[in-house]
Amino acid sequence: MRVLIALWCCLALGAQAETFSARVIVVMDGDTVMVLREGGGEAAGSPPAFPLRGLRDGQKIKIRLADIDAPEKDQPFGKQSRDSLSEMVGRKQVQIDSRAVDQYGRTVGFISVDGRNVNQEQVRRGMAWEYSHYHTDKTYIGLQNEAQHERRGLWSRNSPQPPWQWRKQHPSPVRPVLPARQGSVFHQATPVMLYDLECGKKQRCSQMRSCDEANFYFMRCGVKTLDGNHNGMPCESLCAENR
Repeated sequence: MRVLIALWCCLALGAQAETFSARVIVVMDGDTVMVLREGGGEAAGSPPAFPLRGLRDGQKIKIRLADIDAPEKDQPFGKQSRDSLSEMVGRKQVQIDSRAVDQYGRTVGFISVDGRNVNQEQVRRGMAWEYSHYHTDKTYIGLQNEAQHERRGLWSRNSPQPPWQWRKQHPSPVRPVLPARQGSVFHQATPVMLYDLECGKKQRCSQMRSCDEANFYFMRCGVKTLDGNHNGMPCESLCAENR
């Protein structure tokens, strides 16, 4: 099951790849930045199956670094992680390899600057955890093992708490981004819903546990029966209240 999920995630991300140049204007934490997109964006390979909404030249875009998870700002070592990322990319021209949009409206992707893979460098420095639950790139695992062995960054602490555990104890009030109405139709970028799910398992709104899950089956799996009135919003009993 875990292998299938990882493969699905790789396919989901790869289907939306696009590369473009941008200038980093704000480093928000150790794995999130705000950039100003500049000209020259082009698709990586063939045109994306689900184009990323809002990726236009001259627009501010929030980027979530893929395949890693850094300490939160209020978590131990959060400031050091953010400072590390800022030292690499702050106010610099970078290359963004965008892969998807998550449920919070952030573009998920890879950042490189001066030939350096910033995502991997954060892990190598001990400033972030690798997130192998959602990818199959063993490079990240090797870099994390190296950082642990050398006791770099957060690994200088005894038993540092992973951010996904910290978030469970400190739930964020930020809610997922929901479809925006344009005329009579709802438009939403395809989200990356990292559920333990497979397409084909569910077909009816009565089987859905949340609006996010309904969007997963509607947007990713193409279960059109979830949108009975054809307005672009699946399972309105679940999703309409969040508009």
